[in-house]
Amino acid sequence: MLDVIYEDNHIIVVVKPYNIPSQSDKTSDNDMLTIVKSYIKEKYNKPGNVYLGLVHRLDRPVGGVMVFAKTSKAASRLSESIRNKTFNKTYLAVVNGIFENKKGSIENYLWKDEALNMSKVVNKDKHAAKLAKLSYEVISEKNNLSLIKIDLETGRHHQIRVQFANLNHSLYGDQKYGNGPKNKQIALWAYKISFKHPIKDEIMEFKKIPPSKDAFEIFSVDKLSI
Repeated sequence: MLDVIYEDNHIIVVVKPYNIPSQSDKTSDNDMLTIVKSYIKEKYNKPGNVYLGLVHRLDRPVGGVMVFAKTSKAASRLSESIRNKTFNKTYLAVVNGIFENKKGSIENYLWKDEALNMSKVVNKDKHAAKLAKLSYEVISEKNNLSLIKIDLETGRHHQIRVQFANLNHSLYGDQKYGNGPKNKQIALWAYKISFKHPIKDEIMEFKKIPPSKDAFEIFSVDKLSI
């Protein structure tokens, strides 16, 4: 069942579960864009196709808060806010190891290897390298793991996963950029988004704490005040 956090005539804010694509891909598995369209079509008994704008994405393994646009005007304005960096995204993650610096920022140049569907930290002079920036803060530490809050400044391919792996703090459960544990959910969750409403002159903020399972359960994340 779709978890709807907020809805009006212009936008709909929902929770993407883990391991569901943001939009249709080559697997043909059910995806969030299709799921939300079906919800709107059924709720409002709409004939024909339903317009829904995908303005940002979450990687398939990642869960959390997403906003979709219900009109083309809303889609255009939300996309513009992302380009202008006034659309703010905050993540929670559990990473391996204990940080020497409990708060900081990370800046790298990333290059996407299309053949492997992976990104790599590279020299800024490499062709097609893109600047990637984020800031982080350690919330809690336990069992040689760190629960961190991450504010993204850029939205590069696999950015969080690559940048922390590059610091030898790979994400818990990340098989692509880390080394285990196997068969565990990657501990990365889009926990908060904030942006100016595309029509109203109002800043909107939406939060959703991740399910308390696997690594997040270790930190009793559902009981934390974040």
